[in-house]
Amino acid sequence: MAEVRDDVRYLASHEWVKLEADETAVVGISDHAQAALGDVVYVELPEVGSRVAAGDEMAVVESVKAASDIYAPVTGEITAVNRVLEDAPETVNEAPFDTGWFVKIRPDDAASLESLLLPSAYQALCESEA
Repeated sequence: MAEVRDDVRYLASHEWVKLEADETAVVGISDHAQAALGDVVYVELPEVGSRVAAGDEMAVVESVKAASDIYAPVTGEITAVNRVLEDAPETVNEAPFDTGWFVKIRPDDAASLESLLLPSAYQALCESEA
């Protein structure tokens, strides 16, 4: 069974988001998503400084099986991208919640994260897809 972390919120499209102390939202894909994708071979990241709206496509991940869009969990400005993924895309498979994060976003409204899926709801979603 894929790992579901209690310290993050989720989207039904399998992204996770964690609000840091400085109210920066760190975004990646879930353990469930990386397992379903298989070996990640390429990650396309957005530009630092670009703006995204919640639900917008903001990145692309390609694996040996498929290519998938990564969606923004919140509206805001991209403040950082994980350049490690450009040379080592397999980091997404190895540590999806840690060094495999995709972007950091400064949310326009940090409270909007509260509308995202709680870990228990995300776990139920994953189980229903199995």
